[in-house]
Amino acid sequence: MKKQIMMAMAACAMVAQAQQADQDAELAKKLANPVAALISVPLQYNFDSKFGLKDDGSKSVLNIQPVIPFSLGEDWNLITRTIIPLVDQHNIPTGSDKSGTGDIVQSFFFSPKQPVNGWILAVGPVGLYPTASNSQLGGEKWGAGPTALALKQDGPWTYGLLANHIESFAGDDSRDDISLSLVQPFVSYITATKTTFTLNTESTYDWKNDQWAVPVNGMVSQLLKVGRQIFQVSAGVRYWAESPDAGPEGLGVRAAVTFLFPK
Repeated sequence: MKKQIMMAMAACAMVAQAQQADQDAELAKKLANPVAALISVPLQYNFDSKFGLKDDGSKSVLNIQPVIPFSLGEDWNLITRTIIPLVDQHNIPTGSDKSGTGDIVQSFFFSPKQPVNGWILAVGPVGLYPTASNSQLGGEKWGAGPTALALKQDGPWTYGLLANHIESFAGDDSRDDISLSLVQPFVSYITATKTTFTLNTESTYDWKNDQWAVPVNGMVSQLLKVGRQIFQVSAGVRYWAESPDAGPEGLGVRAAVTFLFPK
């Protein structure tokens, strides 16, 4: 009898471990999906250098990026994605150091709860808010435009494209108007140990100045759990394949911690 009880307990433990592994795998897949119905708070740090005509400028940005989903009936979700930048820059422009908040960008994605022919789709508006604490840290313009996303998850692979366009419509008349398009193709692979390898670009085109900025990002992320708190840690590098004349050059650094709050 004792042996049978021990065998039953071992079987229960194996079932529990398998269920936990399945839950972790599902969380890792949701993290690879920018419009997953999952509350998360990523803290993303970026460092870039060689700004300016003398290549002596540098910038650190901590992006606080809460993602909050809302259920809209049986068929649709609304997912809000907000980017709140905390900026510390040096010699931009040369001889000037500034720290503070930058302009907030907020997207509202309306997404069907079920994939469409295997594709996860989302569309909605994006807004730019002139929240910078200093004129050198933001554009001092209100902006808005459309945003859209399409992605597919096939086994351990996730691939897709996120895009938006922001056009300024109000703000300080002495500042340049804003007309920016973002194109972000991405691909990621999740291993059996819940390690995620990601490659993307966050390419922006400035229609007013006819300039591209094209950083290529490579990241490695790991899903972890401490007590009841589930989170993902990430680290990687970026290479500026294309940049404005006074923009960053060469290699940059990106690191992140994403806190998860599954239902």
